[in-house]
Amino acid sequence: MSTLRTPRELADRDLISPGQLGEIERVAEHYAIAISPAMAALIDRNDPNDPIALQFVPQVSELMTTPEERNDPIGDLAHSPVEGIVHRYPDRVLLKAVHVCPVYCRFCFRREMVGPQGLGTLSPDALDRAFAYIAEHREIWEVILTGGDPLVLSPRRLSELMQRLASIEHVKIVRFHTRVPVVEPERVDAALIAALRASGKTTYVALHANHPRELTPAAREACARLVDSGVVMISQSVLLKGINDDPNTLAALMRAFVETRVKPYYLHHPDLAPGTSHFRLSLEEGRALVAGLRGRISGLCQPTYVLDIPGGYGKAVISPDAASMRDGCYAVSDFRGVEHLYPPA
Repeated sequence: MSTLRTPRELADRDLISPGQLGEIERVAEHYAIAISPAMAALIDRNDPNDPIALQFVPQVSELMTTPEERNDPIGDLAHSPVEGIVHRYPDRVLLKAVHVCPVYCRFCFRREMVGPQGLGTLSPDALDRAFAYIAEHREIWEVILTGGDPLVLSPRRLSELMQRLASIEHVKIVRFHTRVPVVEPERVDAALIAALRASGKTTYVALHANHPRELTPAAREACARLVDSGVVMISQSVLLKGINDDPNTLAALMRAFVETRVKPYYLHHPDLAPGTSHFRLSLEEGRALVAGLRGRISGLCQPTYVLDIPGGYGKAVISPDAASMRDGCYAVSDFRGVEHLYPPA
Protein backbone atom coordinates (compact mmCIF):
# COMPACT_ATOMS: atom_id res chain seq x y z
CA MET A 1 0.00 0.00 0.00
CA SER A 2 1.21 3.49 -0.82
CA THR A 3 0.50 6.85 0.78
CA LEU A 4 -3.05 8.09 0.15
CA ARG A 5 -2.97 11.51 -1.52
CA THR A 6 -6.29 12.13 -3.29
CA PRO A 7 -9.96 12.23 -2.27
CA ARG A 8 -10.63 9.36 -4.66
CA GLU A 9 -8.05 7.20 -2.89
CA LEU A 10 -9.63 8.08 0.46
CA ALA A 11 -13.03 7.01 -0.86
CA ASP A 12 -11.60 3.77 -2.26
CA ARG A 13 -10.21 2.95 1.19
CA ASP A 14 -13.53 3.80 2.91
CA LEU A 15 -12.00 6.78 4.75
CA ILE A 16 -14.65 9.07 3.28
CA SER A 17 -18.04 8.18 1.83
CA PRO A 18 -18.80 8.54 -1.90
CA GLY A 19 -21.19 11.33 -0.99
CA GLN A 20 -18.34 13.31 0.57
CA LEU A 21 -16.11 13.12 -2.49
CA GLY A 22 -17.12 16.46 -4.01
CA GLU A 23 -16.68 18.50 -0.84
CA ILE A 24 -13.35 16.83 0.01
CA GLU A 25 -12.11 17.58 -3.51
CA ARG A 26 -12.83 21.25 -2.69
CA VAL A 27 -10.70 20.93 0.46
CA ALA A 28 -7.93 19.31 -1.59
CA GLU A 29 -7.80 22.36 -3.85
CA HIS A 30 -6.60 24.37 -0.85
CA TYR A 31 -4.71 21.97 1.44
CA ALA A 32 -2.45 18.99 0.84
CA ILE A 33 -3.52 15.44 1.68
CA ALA A 34 -1.22 12.56 2.64
CA ILE A 35 -1.95 9.60 4.90
CA SER A 36 0.85 7.08 5.25
CA PRO A 37 0.13 3.33 5.27
CA ALA A 38 1.00 3.15 8.97
CA MET A 39 -1.57 5.80 9.86
CA ALA A 40 -4.25 4.49 7.48
CA ALA A 41 -3.91 1.06 9.12
CA LEU A 42 -4.63 2.59 12.55
CA ILE A 43 -7.93 4.21 11.56
CA ASP A 44 -11.09 2.54 12.84
CA ARG A 45 -13.55 2.89 9.95
CA ASN A 46 -16.43 2.06 12.31
CA ASP A 47 -15.72 5.03 14.57
CA PRO A 48 -16.84 8.39 13.11
CA ASN A 49 -14.77 10.13 15.80
CA ASP A 50 -11.63 8.05 15.42
CA PRO A 51 -8.77 10.22 16.77
CA ILE A 52 -6.34 9.12 14.07
CA ALA A 53 -8.80 9.83 11.26
CA LEU A 54 -9.58 13.26 12.72
CA GLN A 55 -5.90 14.18 12.46
CA PHE A 56 -5.35 13.16 8.84
CA VAL A 57 -8.64 12.74 6.93
CA PRO A 58 -9.81 16.10 5.52
CA GLN A 59 -13.14 17.59 6.54
CA VAL A 60 -15.31 20.17 4.82
CA SER A 61 -15.10 22.32 7.97
CA GLU A 62 -11.55 23.21 6.87
CA LEU A 63 -13.11 25.56 4.34
CA MET A 64 -14.60 27.69 7.12
CA THR A 65 -12.27 30.44 8.32
CA THR A 66 -12.86 32.50 11.46
CA PRO A 67 -11.88 36.19 11.71
CA GLU A 68 -8.89 35.62 14.02
CA GLU A 69 -7.28 32.97 11.82
CA ARG A 70 -4.28 33.86 9.67
CA ASN A 71 -2.07 32.31 6.99
CA ASP A 72 1.09 32.67 9.09
CA PRO A 73 -0.29 32.25 12.61
CA ILE A 74 3.00 32.24 14.54
CA GLY A 75 4.72 34.91 12.46
CA ASP A 76 7.47 32.93 10.76
CA LEU A 77 7.71 35.44 7.92
CA ALA A 78 8.16 38.37 10.30
CA HIS A 79 11.38 36.78 11.58
CA SER A 80 12.83 35.42 8.34
CA PRO A 81 15.97 37.42 7.50
CA VAL A 82 16.77 35.11 4.57
CA GLU A 83 14.73 32.43 2.84
CA GLY A 84 14.57 29.23 4.89
CA ILE A 85 15.65 30.83 8.19
CA VAL A 86 13.43 31.93 11.07
CA HIS A 87 15.38 33.77 13.79
CA ARG A 88 12.85 34.51 16.54
CA TYR A 89 14.99 33.84 19.62
CA PRO A 90 18.57 35.08 20.09
CA ASP A 91 20.43 31.76 20.39
CA ARG A 92 18.55 29.54 17.94
CA VAL A 93 17.13 29.50 14.44
CA LEU A 94 14.78 27.37 12.43
CA LEU A 95 16.19 25.99 9.19
CA LYS A 96 13.33 25.08 6.87
CA ALA A 97 15.14 23.12 4.17
CA VAL A 98 12.03 21.39 2.87
CA HIS A 99 8.29 22.09 2.94
CA VAL A 100 6.89 18.61 2.29
CA CYS A 101 5.76 16.02 4.84
CA PRO A 102 5.06 12.27 4.89
CA VAL A 103 1.56 13.08 6.22
CA TYR A 104 -0.41 16.31 6.34
CA CYS A 105 -2.08 17.11 9.65
CA ARG A 106 -5.42 18.83 9.26
CA PHE A 107 -4.54 21.30 12.05
CA CYS A 108 -1.08 22.23 10.68
CA PHE A 109 -0.04 25.80 11.50
CA ARG A 110 2.04 25.94 8.30
CA ARG A 111 -0.68 24.48 6.07
CA GLU A 112 -0.40 27.46 3.69
CA MET A 113 3.34 26.78 3.25
CA VAL A 114 3.66 22.99 3.03
CA GLY A 115 2.69 20.43 0.41
CA PRO A 116 2.74 20.46 -3.40
CA GLN A 117 1.24 23.98 -3.49
CA GLY A 118 3.63 25.21 -0.78
CA LEU A 119 7.09 26.71 -0.66
CA GLY A 120 8.94 23.58 -1.82
CA THR A 121 12.55 22.64 -1.12
CA LEU A 122 15.19 25.33 -0.74
CA SER A 123 17.25 25.84 -3.89
CA PRO A 124 21.02 25.32 -3.62
CA ASP A 125 21.55 29.10 -3.70
CA ALA A 126 18.95 29.71 -0.99
CA LEU A 127 20.49 26.96 1.13
CA ASP A 128 23.92 28.59 0.72
CA ARG A 129 22.49 31.90 1.93
CA ALA A 130 20.83 30.20 4.89
CA PHE A 131 24.07 28.54 5.98
CA ALA A 132 25.96 31.80 5.45
CA TYR A 133 23.50 33.50 7.81
CA ILE A 134 24.04 30.82 10.47
CA ALA A 135 27.83 31.08 10.11
CA GLU A 136 27.79 34.88 10.36
CA HIS A 137 25.68 34.96 13.55
CA ARG A 138 27.86 33.59 16.31
CA GLU A 139 25.05 33.86 18.86
CA ILE A 140 23.32 30.89 17.19
CA TRP A 141 23.90 27.89 19.46
CA GLU A 142 21.09 25.66 18.17
CA VAL A 143 19.74 24.95 14.69
CA ILE A 144 16.26 23.41 14.48
CA LEU A 145 15.48 21.64 11.22
CA THR A 146 11.79 21.78 10.52
CA GLY A 147 9.58 22.76 7.65
CA GLY A 148 7.97 20.44 6.40
CA ASP A 149 9.49 17.33 7.87
CA PRO A 150 13.27 17.20 7.43
CA LEU A 151 13.39 13.40 7.74
CA VAL A 152 11.68 13.03 4.36
CA LEU A 153 15.10 13.94 2.91
CA SER A 154 17.38 11.11 1.87
CA PRO A 155 20.22 10.08 4.20
CA ARG A 156 22.63 11.60 1.69
CA ARG A 157 20.90 14.98 1.81
CA LEU A 158 20.61 14.87 5.60
CA SER A 159 24.28 14.01 5.92
CA GLU A 160 25.22 16.94 3.69
CA LEU A 161 23.21 19.29 5.92
CA MET A 162 24.83 17.92 9.07
CA GLN A 163 28.33 18.16 7.63
CA ARG A 164 27.74 21.79 6.73
CA LEU A 165 26.58 22.44 10.29
CA ALA A 166 29.61 20.54 11.60
CA SER A 167 31.83 23.17 9.98
CA ILE A 168 30.16 25.97 12.00
CA GLU A 169 31.92 25.87 15.36
CA HIS A 170 29.47 27.95 17.38
CA VAL A 171 26.51 25.66 16.57
CA LYS A 172 26.45 22.99 19.26
CA ILE A 173 22.93 21.55 19.11
CA VAL A 174 21.01 20.31 16.06
CA ARG A 175 17.34 19.46 16.55
CA PHE A 176 15.05 17.71 14.06
CA HIS A 177 11.27 18.13 14.33
CA THR A 178 9.56 15.13 12.77
CA ARG A 179 6.64 12.74 12.59
CA VAL A 180 8.59 10.11 10.63
CA PRO A 181 9.28 7.59 13.46
CA VAL A 182 5.50 7.38 14.00
CA VAL A 183 4.09 7.68 10.49
CA GLU A 184 6.88 5.97 8.49
CA PRO A 185 8.89 4.02 11.09
CA GLU A 186 10.57 1.91 8.41
CA ARG A 187 12.50 5.00 7.23
CA VAL A 188 14.42 5.10 10.51
CA ASP A 189 17.18 2.75 9.43
CA ALA A 190 20.93 2.68 9.99
CA ALA A 191 21.62 5.02 7.07
CA LEU A 192 19.19 7.68 8.28
CA ILE A 193 20.43 7.47 11.87
CA ALA A 194 24.05 7.80 10.76
CA ALA A 195 23.11 10.87 8.72
CA LEU A 196 21.82 12.65 11.85
CA ARG A 197 25.20 12.57 13.56
CA ALA A 198 28.07 15.00 13.11
CA SER A 199 31.32 15.55 14.96
CA GLY A 200 31.06 18.10 17.74
CA LYS A 201 27.27 18.35 17.58
CA THR A 202 24.60 16.95 19.89
CA THR A 203 21.55 15.72 18.00
CA TYR A 204 18.01 15.94 19.35
CA VAL A 205 14.90 14.57 17.66
CA ALA A 206 11.56 16.13 18.63
CA LEU A 207 8.85 13.58 17.90
CA HIS A 208 5.35 14.83 17.08
CA ALA A 209 2.51 12.55 18.21
CA ASN A 210 -0.91 13.44 19.62
CA HIS A 211 -2.58 10.18 20.62
CA PRO A 212 -1.21 7.10 22.42
CA ARG A 213 -2.30 4.80 19.59
CA GLU A 214 0.31 6.47 17.38
CA LEU A 215 3.07 4.93 19.53
CA THR A 216 2.72 1.51 17.85
CA PRO A 217 5.29 -1.28 18.36
CA ALA A 218 6.92 -0.26 15.06
CA ALA A 219 7.09 3.39 16.15
CA ARG A 220 8.59 2.42 19.52
CA GLU A 221 11.18 0.28 17.78
CA ALA A 222 12.10 3.18 15.49
CA CYS A 223 12.54 5.44 18.52
CA ALA A 224 14.63 2.76 20.24
CA ARG A 225 16.99 2.68 17.26
CA LEU A 226 17.45 6.43 17.50
CA VAL A 227 17.93 6.52 21.28
CA ASP A 228 20.29 3.54 21.27
CA SER A 229 22.43 5.40 18.73
CA GLY A 230 22.89 8.32 21.13
CA VAL A 231 20.18 10.64 19.77
CA VAL A 232 18.22 12.42 22.51
CA MET A 233 14.45 12.38 21.95
CA ILE A 234 11.84 14.82 23.21
CA SER A 235 8.15 15.14 22.35
CA GLN A 236 5.81 17.75 21.03
CA SER A 237 2.05 17.40 20.83
CA VAL A 238 -0.90 19.64 20.07
CA LEU A 239 -3.90 19.78 22.39
CA LEU A 240 -6.77 18.97 20.03
CA LYS A 241 -10.52 18.89 20.58
CA GLY A 242 -11.90 15.40 20.07
CA ILE A 243 -8.45 13.82 19.86
CA ASN A 244 -6.63 14.20 23.17
CA ASP A 245 -8.67 16.70 25.19
CA ASP A 246 -9.35 14.45 28.16
CA PRO A 247 -7.11 13.57 31.13
CA ASN A 248 -6.98 9.82 30.44
CA THR A 249 -5.83 10.22 26.83
CA LEU A 250 -3.26 12.88 27.72
CA ALA A 251 -1.92 10.76 30.57
CA ALA A 252 -1.67 7.69 28.33
CA LEU A 253 0.12 9.70 25.63
CA MET A 254 2.70 11.13 28.02
CA ARG A 255 3.30 7.75 29.64
CA ALA A 256 3.74 6.21 26.19
CA PHE A 257 6.41 8.81 25.39
CA VAL A 258 8.29 8.08 28.61
CA GLU A 259 8.06 4.32 28.09
CA THR A 260 9.58 4.92 24.64
CA ARG A 261 12.43 6.99 26.15
CA VAL A 262 11.02 10.21 24.69
CA LYS A 263 10.95 13.05 27.24
CA PRO A 264 7.66 14.99 27.17
CA TYR A 265 8.49 18.57 26.15
CA TYR A 266 5.80 20.82 24.65
CA LEU A 267 2.02 20.50 24.58
CA HIS A 268 0.95 23.22 22.14
CA HIS A 269 -2.29 25.13 22.22
CA PRO A 270 -3.66 24.93 18.64
CA ASP A 271 -2.54 27.81 16.45
CA LEU A 272 -4.86 30.13 14.53
CA ALA A 273 -4.35 28.44 11.16
CA PRO A 274 -7.13 28.87 8.57
CA GLY A 275 -9.92 26.31 8.78
CA THR A 276 -8.86 24.78 12.10
CA SER A 277 -11.34 26.26 14.58
CA HIS A 278 -12.99 22.84 15.10
CA PHE A 279 -9.77 21.63 16.75
CA ARG A 280 -9.35 24.49 19.21
CA LEU A 281 -10.24 24.53 22.89
CA SER A 282 -10.14 27.62 25.06
CA LEU A 283 -7.03 28.37 27.11
CA GLU A 284 -9.18 27.84 30.20
CA GLU A 285 -10.05 24.30 29.10
CA GLY A 286 -6.42 23.60 28.26
CA ARG A 287 -5.16 24.85 31.61
CA ALA A 288 -7.68 22.67 33.44
CA LEU A 289 -6.62 19.57 31.50
CA VAL A 290 -2.92 20.13 32.11
CA ALA A 291 -3.51 20.93 35.78
CA GLY A 292 -5.33 17.61 36.03
CA LEU A 293 -2.13 15.79 35.11
CA ARG A 294 -0.34 17.10 38.21
CA GLY A 295 -0.20 14.37 40.79
CA ARG A 296 -2.02 12.01 38.44
CA ILE A 297 1.08 10.92 36.56
CA SER A 298 4.81 10.92 37.23
CA GLY A 299 6.79 14.14 37.01
CA LEU A 300 8.68 12.49 34.14
CA CYS A 301 5.46 12.65 32.14
CA GLN A 302 4.59 16.33 32.58
CA PRO A 303 4.68 18.44 29.39
CA THR A 304 4.94 22.23 29.28
CA TYR A 305 1.70 23.76 27.97
CA VAL A 306 2.53 26.61 25.58
CA LEU A 307 0.85 29.12 23.30
CA ASP A 308 2.69 30.50 20.29
CA ILE A 309 1.60 34.12 20.48
CA PRO A 310 0.13 35.15 17.10
CA GLY A 311 2.25 37.62 15.19
CA GLY A 312 5.65 36.10 15.87
CA TYR A 313 6.19 37.03 19.51
CA GLY A 314 7.28 33.56 20.61
CA LYS A 315 5.92 31.06 23.10
CA ALA A 316 4.15 31.82 26.36
CA VAL A 317 3.98 29.13 29.02
CA ILE A 318 0.33 28.75 30.04
CA SER A 319 0.58 27.92 33.73
CA PRO A 320 -2.39 28.27 36.13
CA ASP A 321 -1.51 31.92 36.81
CA ALA A 322 0.12 32.85 33.49
CA ALA A 323 -2.87 34.23 31.58
CA SER A 324 -5.41 36.70 32.91
CA MET A 325 -8.72 37.70 31.33
CA ARG A 326 -9.27 41.18 29.91
CA ASP A 327 -12.15 42.34 27.72
CA GLY A 328 -13.04 38.77 26.85
CA CYS A 329 -9.45 37.90 25.85
CA TYR A 330 -6.47 36.41 27.63
CA ALA A 331 -3.50 38.64 28.40
CA VAL A 332 -0.24 36.71 27.93
CA SER A 333 3.36 37.90 28.08
CA ASP A 334 6.12 37.03 25.63
CA PHE A 335 9.71 36.21 26.61
CA ARG A 336 10.58 39.91 26.60
CA GLY A 337 7.81 40.68 29.11
CA VAL A 338 5.56 42.41 26.57
CA GLU A 339 1.85 41.69 27.03
CA HIS A 340 -0.42 40.55 24.19
CA LEU A 341 -4.12 39.73 23.95
CA TYR A 342 -5.26 36.29 22.78
CA PRO A 343 -7.13 35.85 20.57
CA PRO A 344 -5.81 38.97 18.86
CA ALA A 345 -8.15 41.60 17.46
